[in-house]
Amino acid sequence: MSNYQAVVEWDRNGAKFTDNRYSRGHRWRFDGGVDVPASASPHVVPLPMSVQAAVDPEEALVASLSSCHMLFYLSIAARRGFVIDQYRDEAVGQMTKVDGKLAMTVVTLRPDVHYGGDARPTREQEDAMHHEAHDECFIARSVKTDVRCEPVRQ
Repeated sequence: MSNYQAVVEWDRNGAKFTDNRYSRGHRWRFDGGVDVPASASPHVVPLPMSVQAAVDPEEALVASLSSCHMLFYLSIAARRGFVIDQYRDEAVGQMTKVDGKLAMTVVTLRPDVHYGGDARPTREQEDAMHHEAHDECFIARSVKTDVRCEPVRQ
């Protein structure tokens, strides 16, 4: 099996810390050299202790689920002879309380797929490919979150 690594770095930068008014801004570093500014969500930790322009863990979870689904969908469509020119997903995650604690309970994927070439899938074929992509997505299989797919119809 494979291992995946992310380096998460944070520095107090002289803040008092024990007053809980320190910056939640930090960095995510990945093996390919990508350095991502990250922070707690402003919905969870108020500004200025959070960084609105940074990626928060909740957004990253939504993006991870969307990206995994898309990559499997593209592969499935290619194997079935469908050419995809563009794929865009405006995925949304919903936080609600479960047993009194916040959890990402629902992520809704809204893929908008534009096909090229001569072959176009029927609605049933497209739905079947999305279902297969969901079944194959190991990120979706790794979370308790209800992951839904509502394709945008052209």
